[in-house]
Amino acid sequence: MRPVGVGTCLVLLATAALAATALTSCAGPDETGSVSSRVSSWVSGTGGAAIGTLGVDARNIDLALSRHDPPSELKTVCALITNDAESAIGNLPSPDSLLTDELDSAYQDAAAAGDSCYNGAGGNRALLDRSAAERSKLAPLLATAVARIEALTGHVPSTSTTAPPPSGDPFAG
Repeated sequence: MRPVGVGTCLVLLATAALAATALTSCAGPDETGSVSSRVSSWVSGTGGAAIGTLGVDARNIDLALSRHDPPSELKTVCALITNDAESAIGNLPSPDSLLTDELDSAYQDAAAAGDSCYNGAGGNRALLDRSAAERSKLAPLLATAVARIEALTGHVPSTSTTAPPPSGDPFAG
């Protein structure tokens, strides 16, 4: 092997620097900058709405059960929380590994609650009780994730399930 000259080393370093710059320029806004700005961008892109949606879905199951809705209607609200949880899981990972873990726990719990509810909708009390236990863990899991977002960004994210505010601020509302 023959030695590499200084000129060749400089060319290789310049090429590596350009390649790194090119790769960085391809990164989305949630992949560059400070953790705070990346999480803010991620919340804006995926929306804190998933957190709010799962909370509403869980309350809708409670409401359907309290009204003694027929199994077909109960299955509809049970399937909805599962579908919404699976969609939310698809938005992971977040730019922060602890936040990802917290949200994954909440989303997995919501999906399990929906599955247990759906499978118990015909009157299987054990499955409906399991779903209730899973749903009772959901709000604290989501609150932990919201607290993590606030700690990282300095703002509480909007968990509104309505259209985003005209300002485009993911923390407004």
